[in-house]
Amino acid sequence: MPRPPSLYRSEGSGSPDDAKFGAIGSNVVFEAGVMVFHSENIRLGQNIYIGHQTILKAYYKNLLEIGDNTWIGQQCFLHSAGGIVIGRNVGIGPGVRMLTSYHGEEGIQIPILFGALELAPITIEDDCDIGTGAIVLPGVHLGQGVQVGAGAVVTRDVAAYSVVAGVPATVLRVRAENGPSSP
Repeated sequence: MPRPPSLYRSEGSGSPDDAKFGAIGSNVVFEAGVMVFHSENIRLGQNIYIGHQTILKAYYKNLLEIGDNTWIGQQCFLHSAGGIVIGRNVGIGPGVRMLTSYHGEEGIQIPILFGALELAPITIEDDCDIGTGAIVLPGVHLGQGVQVGAGAVVTRDVAAYSVVAGVPATVLRVRAENGPSSP
């Protein structure tokens, strides 16, 4: 078996106080315990709230971009190895996870952990709401105004104004201009 590369090294303290962001707008609130890694690849708009103990884990390449007027609840984990773009006026509930990488399958000769890292971006358009504890997996694109139910696992793209829930997330309905549409 090939010798694994030196995988385990620190990326620093993660303190937002020491961060040198790629861009940061006015009125960005970091609550206690927020951790930020590779801040040079993070771009933050204006009027953003980032809740207690959230981790913004950028990567040495690709970007984590968060648009104006976005609210991110406590204990979220945004891992942007493949890139994450979050639009404006987005609500992200507590405990949400966004993952943009996974280990590819390379047969049984080497452990999965040492397989090549596959990257796929996440895009969340304007006006979306992601419920508490939801998970958004690599390569997912949420159209404008999508609502994701609490605890959902989003594995594929979701069309604009859809309401999804479940594991895996499925479309429950499409939001109507004047309230819920009838089934």
